[in-house]
Amino acid sequence: MSLGETACSYALLILEDDKIVVTADNITTLLKSAKVDVESYWPSLFVKLAEKKNIKDLIASVAGSGAPGAVAAAPVAAAGGAAAAAPVVEEKKEEPKEESDDDMGFSLWFDAGIAEQHAVTFAAGLACEGFKPFCTIYSTFLQRAYDQIVHDVAVQKLPVRFVVDKAGFIGEDGPTHSGHFGITFMACLPNMVVMAPSDEADMIHMVATADAINDRPSCIRFPRVNGIGVELPPGSRGTPLEIGKGRILIEGERVALLAFGTAVRNCVAAASILEQRGLHVTVVDARFCKPLDHSLIRSLAKSHDVLIIVEEGSVGGFGSHVGQFMALDGLLDGKLKWRPMVIPDICIEHASPAEQTAVAGLTSSQIAATVFNILGQTREALEMVTVA
Repeated sequence: MSLGETACSYALLILEDDKIVVTADNITTLLKSAKVDVESYWPSLFVKLAEKKNIKDLIASVAGSGAPGAVAAAPVAAAGGAAAAAPVVEEKKEEPKEESDDDMGFSLWFDAGIAEQHAVTFAAGLACEGFKPFCTIYSTFLQRAYDQIVHDVAVQKLPVRFVVDKAGFIGEDGPTHSGHFGITFMACLPNMVVMAPSDEADMIHMVATADAINDRPSCIRFPRVNGIGVELPPGSRGTPLEIGKGRILIEGERVALLAFGTAVRNCVAAASILEQRGLHVTVVDARFCKPLDHSLIRSLAKSHDVLIIVEEGSVGGFGSHVGQFMALDGLLDGKLKWRPMVIPDICIEHASPAEQTAVAGLTSSQIAATVFNILGQTREALEMVTVA
């Protein structure tokens, strides 16, 4: 996006129809004070300005003008065929209105192309003005906008909702597109809510959860995989989840598997393997990395001999947050044995997601092997490694 387009976008947002009449002269004066010749970048805007007085009508009108950087009907694929950074903006609504399937419930769409830094700061500006921005960016490209995430969103405690695609293993796109690091670099930020669904139904609920968070930023991480076929909520409309609360999927004893995001499905599969060998383990879907479910973690630590934390993310992520909490809470002062299972400190090369999972040591058989190892059942652990 050019300097002129960027300046024009910001100018449109700060003009309020009850304070400044939206006219070509007013916007020209505002932008020329910043030494920007907008007419050379966006001439069609000024044709629309002559007819529109209301800021929302103006934006909607410009959207149909074909002007660069205008509101789009849907996210547009960026260079290379990847939707790298398309912040989605839901307009603040005064009255309920009918929703259609083609707009996914959003009033406005802005495509920022591959300008991730602009996308994040733009979303922050929208949040300041009472809009409800959903900023959708691949995990790997979100790294490009980290300065903006920190200073323009987290420090300001603005309710920007990051919807982060391609989180975790990315498959054949290789290490440049891997989404391994997002849990670590998002969960370390003050004021940030970080969640990850374990299935498509929970994804819908988490979108509703993010929509309901209006006092701080939030982040939903989801992978490049298909859903697992669970039943969706009625009308595919989610219900906001309780912030920072996980759920127990399988009640067991002695061993607990605490998983975050896509790692949940492999933990459920590992529990099935262990069940066949006489071990009845607990499986927990954390749902949130930040804030953590402290009461649930305490309960697991006190009622089990072994606690294994599993995530599809790098060192410093969910497992590190759980480990630090347990250490400070005194939960590691007794007999509890705990292990974090994360993506190792390597760049995983091009392969299928299943192959990358095996390289990282996070398959269901490898999780089962870790359980047997901790319990001192070396023979069974070796059998699991052979299966993996």
